[in-house]
Amino acid sequence: MSLPALTRANRTLISGGLIQWEQASWPSEKLYVIVDNFSPHKRHEILAWCAENNVELVFLPTYSSWLNWIESEFAALRTFALNGTDHRSHDEQDHAIGAYIRWRNQHAQPKRDFAVNSKIRLPDYLPKVA
Repeated sequence: MSLPALTRANRTLISGGLIQWEQASWPSEKLYVIVDNFSPHKRHEILAWCAENNVELVFLPTYSSWLNWIESEFAALRTFALNGTDHRSHDEQDHAIGAYIRWRNQHAQPKRDFAVNSKIRLPDYLPKVA
């Protein structure tokens, strides 16, 4: 799997092993990666790499950060580890972030039944978006 010239974020996603782990776990399946509309995700090199490696990028609709699970996790991280703090060093701040992430991982629950009655679950929802 050779990597094209990528942005740091895309290089981290691909070379960080997540995609390779998913592909090794389900070798005959297409891998769908949900991403926002950040322009580097749409670069020709990225799309070509995805096509060659049986990966399909699924783009979230514009202005729909609330659909991206990581946004809620970042909000919680800011609230519980960063807001109202005055860390004396980066190490102290890193420790606070790490402590929150460890606590969050110990109490994590599967995300199920998201937007059960929402119109976004209807198959014709996106064509109606302006």
